[in-house]
Amino acid sequence: MNLVNLESVSHAYGPKPLLSDISLGVEAGERIGVVGRNGGGKTTLLSVIAGAVRPDTGRVTHNRGLRVGFLSQQDTLAPDATVKEIVLGGLAEHEWAGDQRVREILSNLIGDLDLEARAADLSGGERRRTALAQLLIDDHDLIMLDEPTNHLDIEAIAWLAGHLAGRKSALVVVTHDRWFLDAVSTRTWEVVDGRVERYEGGYAAYVLAKAERARIAQAAEERRQNLMRKEIAWLRRGPPARTSKPKFRVEAAQALIANEPPARETVELMRFAAARLGKTVYDLEDVTLHAGGPGSGPLVLDHLTWQFGPGDRIGLIGVNGSGKSSVLRLLAGTVKPDDGRVVRGKTVRLAHLSQELAELDPERRVLESVEEIRKYLQVGKKEWSASQLLERLGFKGEAQWKIVGSLSGGERRRLQLLRLLMDDPNVLLLDEPTNDLDIETLNELEDLLDAWPGTLILVSHDRYFLERVTDRCVALLGDGTLSLLPGGVDEYLERRAAGTALTARVASVTTTTTTTSPGAAAQGSAASAAGPAQAASSGLSAKEERELRKELGRLERQLGKLSDRESELHAAMAEAATDYARLGTLDAELREITAQKESVEAEWLETADRLGD
Repeated sequence: MNLVNLESVSHAYGPKPLLSDISLGVEAGERIGVVGRNGGGKTTLLSVIAGAVRPDTGRVTHNRGLRVGFLSQQDTLAPDATVKEIVLGGLAEHEWAGDQRVREILSNLIGDLDLEARAADLSGGERRRTALAQLLIDDHDLIMLDEPTNHLDIEAIAWLAGHLAGRKSALVVVTHDRWFLDAVSTRTWEVVDGRVERYEGGYAAYVLAKAERARIAQAAEERRQNLMRKEIAWLRRGPPARTSKPKFRVEAAQALIANEPPARETVELMRFAAARLGKTVYDLEDVTLHAGGPGSGPLVLDHLTWQFGPGDRIGLIGVNGSGKSSVLRLLAGTVKPDDGRVVRGKTVRLAHLSQELAELDPERRVLESVEEIRKYLQVGKKEWSASQLLERLGFKGEAQWKIVGSLSGGERRRLQLLRLLMDDPNVLLLDEPTNDLDIETLNELEDLLDAWPGTLILVSHDRYFLERVTDRCVALLGDGTLSLLPGGVDEYLERRAAGTALTARVASVTTTTTTTSPGAAAQGSAASAAGPAQAASSGLSAKEERELRKELGRLERQLGKLSDRESELHAAMAEAATDYARLGTLDAELREITAQKESVEAEWLETADRLGD
């Protein structure tokens, strides 16, 4: 049964029709991902379905009593309302605190944010998370989300995908995050040229189906051309002999990629990169770095030694505030380490795309702004003109002659990125390059980066883009080191989940031990002084208590040895940064040590609990 029906709907802004005679419906429980170029009508379609925009022509009908939750790109939070008032409304504390679903939403979206903070004092990301939490806590028959992953880190995006997939509500979501689309959607709508093309499955299925449609259309066009040539030949030669009609077979989707080469010629790119850069790109030697400057703000790196080599394509992962941008600024030379030194190769030609848009001359035209850097660029084995590259990144035809001052934020970001590439760097530092880019532009950017020889260090919450353009991932896990992730984003999420669970276990024990002496020696002396009285109060005999304290000491010594070995392995992995076979061996041992450490910590917690410490 359809929850919403659109019948012959059309809508335009100015002379451009965004929707033309659209008829479609949203079924109960259906999860739909909406894709298309920026400005193509995706947000308009969502607004029309939600009833927030009345179409120029046609009819939109909702089921009686339909509960619609709509997250638009512009929040409407009351500036004087607190986070608690916005998200929880009039719920009493015992109501929401006792609700597992509400606690989970608060934990993953609100986190450490003060519930008494006013909306006017929140950052853009905090406002977005607050609005999303408010929507998810309520019950809806249909949830409509416009770019819900904006301002969310990889961890929060993974949680949101799982949460939405587990809800019974119907879902319509607009996003450029292709991993998220694949994780949540069972159907895909593409808004193109005023039409809505419908496909079964998520993003991956949509790409295959679209390619197959294109192949069939090409075959049909070739057949039409062949028939036209035959018709012309007949007109020139007279009646032809009777011939059989040509037959075309529809290939399976897998045949489209059977002979497709790898996205990147890794060996060849590494060879080019080594020739352009030499052996040294960046060497970090015993570097200590705080996010807010020497000694201030969170600790990002703690006496870290690490190497970035020629041809490395590295994705840098971490929660918001972990210091990813600080690491990029350290490599760019805009911030200095608290301690240690950063050795930069003599041949490094750097381009750094930060989250802040660089100043562009607002009076210049787009093409002029690029050509003032360079008119032609060699990408792989092909030479591209500035105009051709602009077209690949979405500036087609007359758009190349627009005044820079009239560009949107997304267009400025594309222009900034292209200007950096035109300067022919051999090291790229990219901080959230996918912000405001649509899927087609992302595909073109990935294709450009595939053929670019150099060292790439990328920070992005777009998991698909991250895994697509990098060869390995490292993470900032809050321990002052860079942790290599052979398993990529999945391994990062596993480590984060394991760390959160361990922290919760430790916290549950330490809250019961705050009244006891802090150190093992003090515990021992307190036990000796208390004697039989303390043993009686804990329900243990004096002998049992002595045995448990002896066991506690043994576990602490074992933990110390495991921690030392863990540090040695991190140092060894930093030294072997370019030896992938050695890295794999070291990482396997590190995982084993980590598992042993967690087991010993759990045993220590259990022993301390029995002692009442």
